[in-house]
Amino acid sequence: MATPDPGSDREALVGAASSLYYEHGIQAVGMDAVRAAAGVPLKRLYRTFRSKDDLIEATLRERDAAILTSVRQYVDERRPAGAEEAVLAVFDWMSSWFAEETFRGCAFINAFGELGDDAPRVATAVRDHKRAFRSALAELVSGLELPPERAEALTEQLYIVANGAMATAPITGSPQTALDAKAIARALIAGARREPA
Repeated sequence: MATPDPGSDREALVGAASSLYYEHGIQAVGMDAVRAAAGVPLKRLYRTFRSKDDLIEATLRERDAAILTSVRQYVDERRPAGAEEAVLAVFDWMSSWFAEETFRGCAFINAFGELGDDAPRVATAVRDHKRAFRSALAELVSGLELPPERAEALTEQLYIVANGAMATAPITGSPQTALDAKAIARALIAGARREPA
């Protein structure tokens, strides 16, 4: 009889949990549902993840890496169009994401909305992702060559607009939300460039 592969169990469990949590919500999905969807016996599930919080955190860490890689690749393909277009490409990426049939909002905003600080490790994973997303925006804004304090203010504004769009899009059900956010972002960039040095 073949020895179970812990790596493959982990991958199957994280993939199943990530899909189920995103579609139905974290609190609505029990460990038995994850085990059944992953095809992993309950004993091996708990050998791989000692608690549901461990599993939730793992799904968020995986999603964090996937999202940031996807955004960077999308933006890098458009970077030759110029620094402003590179910043605005983030909102085009969001529009494509919002148009996906399986789109249910931002998994990180959803997780924090469900669990808040009652699940500290989950809250930390959410905050880490949002910090990383903000850092990615800051890196793009740096290409605009604004004075540091203006670049910092613009980054924060764009971060708020982007997260606002992520929170609003599942309610509107429309990718247009990202394009409206892009128009706001363009106006904010223009305003930052106009301000006296």
